[in-house]
Amino acid sequence: MELNSDVNEVLRFIFVGFINTINYYVFYILLITMGAPYLAAHLIGFAVAFIISYFLNCRYVYKVRPTLAKFLKFPLSQVFNIGLQTALLYLFVESFGWPEPFAPLPVLIITVPLTYIITRWILKD
Repeated sequence: MELNSDVNEVLRFIFVGFINTINYYVFYILLITMGAPYLAAHLIGFAVAFIISYFLNCRYVYKVRPTLAKFLKFPLSQVFNIGLQTALLYLFVESFGWPEPFAPLPVLIITVPLTYIITRWILKD
C-alpha cells in the first residue's frame, strides 16, 4: 500500500506542478508582452507561482497543515531550483537563440523532478 500512496503523491505533485507551471507562464508572458525584460518577468512569475505552490503542495500533494515554519523553510527548496532555472533559461535564450516565450518550457521539464525531491523532504515530517 505504501507504494500506491507514493505513486498517488507523485501524481498529485505533477498535477500541482502543472498548475504552478501555468501560473508561472501566464505571469511570464503577461510581463514580457508589457515590455518587461525576460529575466525580470521570469523572476516575478516564479515568485507568484512559488507562493501559490506552497499552499497547493501543503493542501493537495503532501496533505500537511501549512505553517509559518514550513513556509519559511520552503524557499530553501527553491533556491537551487530558481538558480538552475534561471541559468538554463539564460543559456537557452542567449546561447542557443531560443525564442523567449518558449525557452522556459524545457527548463521546467529538467527542474521539476529535482523540485519534487527537495519539496517532499521539507514539507513532510
